[in-house]
Amino acid sequence: MEYRTLGDTGLHVSAICLGTMTWGEQNSEAEAHSQLDLAVERGVNFIDTAEMYPVPPRRETSSLTEQYLGTWLARYPRREDLVLATKIAGPGLESVHEGQRAYTAEQLREAVEGSLRRLQTDYIDLYQLHWPERPSNYFGRLEYPCPEDSGDEKGRIRRTLEGLAELVEAGKIRHIGLSNETPWGAMRFIAEAERLGLPRIVSIQNPYSLLNRSYEVGLAEVSHREGCGLLAYSPLGFGVLSGKYLDGQRPAGARLTLFERFTRYTGERGEAATRQYLELARAHGLDPAQMAIAFATAQPFCTSTIIGATTEAQLASDLDAGALTLSEPVLEGIEAIHRAHPNPCP
Repeated sequence: MEYRTLGDTGLHVSAICLGTMTWGEQNSEAEAHSQLDLAVERGVNFIDTAEMYPVPPRRETSSLTEQYLGTWLARYPRREDLVLATKIAGPGLESVHEGQRAYTAEQLREAVEGSLRRLQTDYIDLYQLHWPERPSNYFGRLEYPCPEDSGDEKGRIRRTLEGLAELVEAGKIRHIGLSNETPWGAMRFIAEAERLGLPRIVSIQNPYSLLNRSYEVGLAEVSHREGCGLLAYSPLGFGVLSGKYLDGQRPAGARLTLFERFTRYTGERGEAATRQYLELARAHGLDPAQMAIAFATAQPFCTSTIIGATTEAQLASDLDAGALTLSEPVLEGIEAIHRAHPNPCP
């Protein structure tokens, strides 16, 4: 397993990060523990979760994922060898804080204390804001809402950083990151931190895959020049890039079979691109899912690629992508497909 530095923290994280958002919905506690055992055995030291998980979010299951991780951590003897990341939910999610979650000092403290309790640990290595508190584009939204009165957004960012700084000073969190963020948001967080001497973001967790390379347009330069690398989520586009959903297939127990609400990667344009990526992988004797994960992981602005699986067989196969280097002909083929189908699922 390759290890990379997380921002300027000095922490070295595995280039493959274990994602957890199916635990408590599609995976039992025992299955979650088995996935953790396998991932750690294979060299993964970076684990990502969130207070809202599992997904889709429901009041009945909210925060189960953190609880499952916590019961495993309680018996794991080397907590200091792991880099543990979690997130505070943003506003508008009814299953967390009745949809009234905000990034105030009080709510940040409450959310961190809840995560620490569920995770059964004394500190969180990377604490992330799950999505912007302000109206903005995230989770596949295509149009900017252009709110007439968005309030003092710079002031809210400053308030958030001040609240996070208190938690860093208290030793409850070590470093901070963003998620589902835009170039404007990332740069405002960086500028306010530098201006006031507050904690600086060390990562941005956004979607990135062969079907959605929009991160390259603005945020990749932020990652490169400001030292806050991408934590790439959905590198398989909810499993679409494995090819298992082509031609209307809906395998029993698969995520898009169980939850029809997830349509971001299943449109006509996405399917056309997916078909060509699968043909490219097979022409070079590659597993399509491994090719997709390896592509995301190889990007110079990427710190780690987050993979999730519902079976150990899937997880083992996806972990193999960490050792895969794509050849020049494969990379040229990927670029040719991207030019023909640029970002079909942004």
